[in-house]
Amino acid sequence: MLFTTSAFAQAPPAGTIKLVVLGDSLSAGLGLPAADAFPAQLEKALQNKGLIVAINNAGVSGDTASGGLDRLDWSVPADTQGVILELGANDALRGLDPKVTRGALENILKRLKARGIAVLLCGMVAPPNYGAEYAAQFNTIFPDLARTYDVPLYPFFLEGVATDTKLNQADGMHPTAAGIAVIVKNIMPTVESFVREISAQKK
Repeated sequence: MLFTTSAFAQAPPAGTIKLVVLGDSLSAGLGLPAADAFPAQLEKALQNKGLIVAINNAGVSGDTASGGLDRLDWSVPADTQGVILELGANDALRGLDPKVTRGALENILKRLKARGIAVLLCGMVAPPNYGAEYAAQFNTIFPDLARTYDVPLYPFFLEGVATDTKLNQADGMHPTAAGIAVIVKNIMPTVESFVREISAQKK
């Protein structure tokens, strides 16, 4: 398990946008130093754009969407303004019922919405080994929920990295630091828009 709260522990400056990345090993940074994990690299990239943000790494290796739902309340502190939701990869790898995954993600969205916390949903794609029918059911979860709950969607978290041996660790599934950098570069326009919208709503 990897769960760090260092970003919130350092008392960020007034006006800081406080974000949480609620995810699994892909965002937790399995096999990487904390500074190379997705939340840390993303925080630095946003700060380089002049955005004052603090990003809490609430990634837990091995977590499913249901696992994220179970720990939602203590993973997302009361002063959080935005959540980047990156869950579902382990559900797909294990061939879990897409209805269960959808239900858990939907409950997360409902509960965060009730708390007034903005959400950016990161999509995942099912591996081919469970067949076309499973993939069709699983892959529609994310765009469907984004439309239903009117939240921004980044369609595929591993875009540009999945299956590229140069950008993944030896297991072929978890990005290297360079792979994370590619993810951050690709998702940046979506996250930047997300953060600016949160900032505008504060004013």
